Amino acid sequence: MPRFAANLTMLFTEVPFLERFERAASAGFTAVEFLFPYAWPAEDIKARLDTHRLQLVLHNLPAGDWDAGDRGVACDPARVEEFRAGVPLAIRYAKALGVTQLNCLAGKAPAGVPDALLRQTLVANLRFAATELKAAGLRLLIEPINTFDIPGFYVNRTAQALAILDEVGADNAFVQFDIYHAQRMEGELAATLQKHLARFGHIQLADNPGRHEPGTGEINYRYLFALLDELGYGGWIGCEYKPLTTTGAGLGWREQLDPTRCDC
Repeated sequence: MPRFAANLTMLFTEVPFLERFERAASAGFTAVEFLFPYAWPAEDIKARLDTHRLQLVLHNLPAGDWDAGDRGVACDPARVEEFRAGVPLAIRYAKALGVTQLNCLAGKAPAGVPDALLRQTLVANLRFAATELKAAGLRLLIEPINTFDIPGFYVNRTAQALAILDEVGADNAFVQFDIYHAQRMEGELAATLQKHLARFGHIQLADNPGRHEPGTGEINYRYLFALLDELGYGGWIGCEYKPLTTTGAGLGWREQLDPTRCDC
């Protein structure tokens, strides 16, 4: 059975962020992830991780003004300086918190900018980030996100993300494969995992429709968990879903969808 990390941006939202670490540990999680740490001092987050014996497996590079609608700035030629200024900040947090990989959100394509310039900007920014992260002993991830939830998001398919990473040419750069986003954009989940798993640095999940917990929608997670075991995936799977009711009420999926569990 794969290892699951609680996404604290999406789960346990009934309490303030710094209280969610205790909730995750009490629910049986040994690892967590979240979008951004930058609103809190690193030492406050580290204290929660240590107190509750949790491992932080992922957070994102700074991604612009989230509350104003930004979803990353890496593809925007007008914001290169802003993107690159965020990289050392992210590295400082990563080193303080013990995380080994950072995700880069490419962002929404600015209106009127030619695709060739968007791609050129993104590739150059990813090369910069990969170089800086490698010097710090970190891996860089890039995540395709569906354009139903975030219209205009520039990187939205697995093949596109892989082609961009081929152009970047960094050996510490990988795809973050979100099963929910991939299902909405392209399907072929099992075939994609079988073909490209070696290039996936992290996996996230949610079911579809609704982006709720596994078992609430159309995705056969019992099959996918068994496949990941068969393929030898040793990384974490981030639980980045919106609970159908409450986080606690929906956590039974971990046992119900365990491919090793006998229902006979």
